Formats: sequence, structure tokens, C-alpha cells
Amino acid sequence: MFAVIKTGGKQYVVKEGDVLKIESLAADKGGTVSLEVMLVAEADGSKVEIGTPTLDRKIEAEVLEHGRGKKISVVKYKPKVRYKKRVGHRQNFTKVKIKKI
Repeated sequence: MFAVIKTGGKQYVVKEGDVLKIESLAADKGGTVSLEVMLVAEADGSKVEIGTPTLDRKIEAEVLEHGRGKKISVVKYKPKVRYKKRVGHRQNFTKVKIKKI
């Protein structure tokens, strides 16, 4: 059984036991969060539930850790004006484990 969830403006395909990094959530480490479900289906495709846009059910996930991603370098440059700017960015994330679909 797998599901499509929506969180942080992104969609993820998940199964039970999957560990994934999602946008930062306001939840304590070791706690649980419930995520919006857009689609639930059996692995062989025999039973499919599709929401409009979401289903009434929720998926429970356990918060494993909070952290920051790798540094991304951003360079802004304009030719002929002597303008050049370098900026770094690290995105916050929450690592969760899917408990039950």
C-alpha cells in the first residue's frame, strides 16, 4: 500500500516505514505529526482512493530529527555594472518516519 501526501508545498509518494526529509514542521523530536493525504492505493492497483483535493484520512508520522541541509551558493551578477554578489543558504528540514497509512 502506498500514498501520496502533501506537506510544505510539495507532494511525496510514501509507504509504511519510509524515512524522508520534508520542510520544517513545528513538532517536538520523538513526537508524531499527521499529514494530509491526496491518494491511497494498493501496490497492485486493485483499490485506489483519490481525494478532491485531499481525503478525510490522515497519515501518522514520527519526527526523528530537525536539521539544516547542505549549503547552496547563490551568485547574482550584472554585466557592465561591476555588480556581483554571493550569498549562501541552508534550508531547515524535519526528518520523519511514516508509521501507519
